[in-house]
Amino acid sequence: MNKKLPYFFQSQLQEKNKQFTLSEETSKHCVRVLRMQVGEQLQLTSGIGDLYTVEIIDAHKNACVVKQIQFNKLPPKNKQIAIAISPLKNTSRFEWFLEKSTELGISTIIPIICKRTEKQHFKFERMQNILIAAMLQSQQCYVPQLLEAITVKDFINQAKQKTKLIAHCLEEEKKVIQNFIAEDVLMMIGPEGDFTPDEIELAIQHQFIPVSLGETRLRTETAGVVAATLLQLG
Repeated sequence: MNKKLPYFFQSQLQEKNKQFTLSEETSKHCVRVLRMQVGEQLQLTSGIGDLYTVEIIDAHKNACVVKQIQFNKLPPKNKQIAIAISPLKNTSRFEWFLEKSTELGISTIIPIICKRTEKQHFKFERMQNILIAAMLQSQQCYVPQLLEAITVKDFINQAKQKTKLIAHCLEEEKKVIQNFIAEDVLMMIGPEGDFTPDEIELAIQHQFIPVSLGETRLRTETAGVVAATLLQLG
């Protein structure tokens, strides 16, 4: 990726199309804000591993037209990390988690509704836009998949990953998270009041492995970012 070129998100890109009309928002940013002109180049991705280098052929402020110069398909990371996490009462803290976990390159985020979850609804479109912005800021071509919220019971019953981990605060034996170097890992992070004992027991019955994230008790959003970091390094 040429990091010197401006970098934007554009949905529904297709390699066969040699010309694109940029979205109104991107057009305004290119032409009005950056004052880009005909002949200048930028890069586009739709967040599924595609990277287009394009050149402006019509610098319209609301419907900028570009032509394709180069196309690359970047492979996904070998390690796919999914984090199932409870939404938070403080929306800004949850948004911080979304931003930082995207920068760290996790693949999937699943909001789970637990017994102690205080806020059970969130604005999906806003959260998706935060993921896209974080992907662009960190110069990546894959945006994490954000799933609809699901109850923790249904989630546990449906989880298919081979390596399934859970972080909780109960005093019991736990594994070291850095020891898990599998290519497909699922991590569960509970709400601000932690999982209930019944939720933890259900997860363990479904082969979730309790892990430690360190010696201190972490906020939910901090635990999510710490888990994402340690799993990437493992």
